[in-house]
Amino acid sequence: MSFWEYLVSRHQQLLTDAYQHASAVFQCMVIATALGVALSVLTYRSMWAGNLAILSTASLLTVPSLAAIGLLIPLVGLGVPPTVITLTLYGLLPVVRNAVVGLRGVDPNLVDAATGIGMSRAARLLRVELPLAWPPILTGIRVSTQILMGIAAVAAYASGPGLGNEIFRGIASLGSANAINQVLAGTIGIVILALLFDAAYVLLGRLTIPRGIRV
Repeated sequence: MSFWEYLVSRHQQLLTDAYQHASAVFQCMVIATALGVALSVLTYRSMWAGNLAILSTASLLTVPSLAAIGLLIPLVGLGVPPTVITLTLYGLLPVVRNAVVGLRGVDPNLVDAATGIGMSRAARLLRVELPLAWPPILTGIRVSTQILMGIAAVAAYASGPGLGNEIFRGIASLGSANAINQVLAGTIGIVILALLFDAAYVLLGRLTIPRGIRV
């Protein structure tokens, strides 16, 4: 069976796996972004605290994803829970690092001007600092998403959702008629999803970042 014939015969399952893969990555990125930005807001004003937040999240990436999922299985079981926890933790570093750098890079004169017109600390953060730090934060989100696209494939080891199941089935049946087709279908599907997500982030940036800041 050719690769194209395999895609046609398995298109329904592949579309389902692609949707589950994209959904898992998207939901975990939402959680990782919320946690990462919150952690950055709490720590960026202190040099040591901000650096500690970056170092702590960076240390998570030193743990192999397969090992992380394997360690979580006895604690939370198979399926979605270990997938969500692993992806969320692995998605933190680029968001935290870029948010801390972005918030620290806001022009102090602008913050002083906002203070001078009577803005509270919360108002300065929400209306001045975070909007100005949004471009690097969005870049961090883009990087995290690309990382998670690949790591999400490993979730199949724990019976997690996504295109990783196609890849693992192919690897487990190497030598069979459709083994290579399965690996190729899962791999190409992940690459396409990564490109689509990145295109969506480019569009989001054009819609949310003022032209002056982009320039």
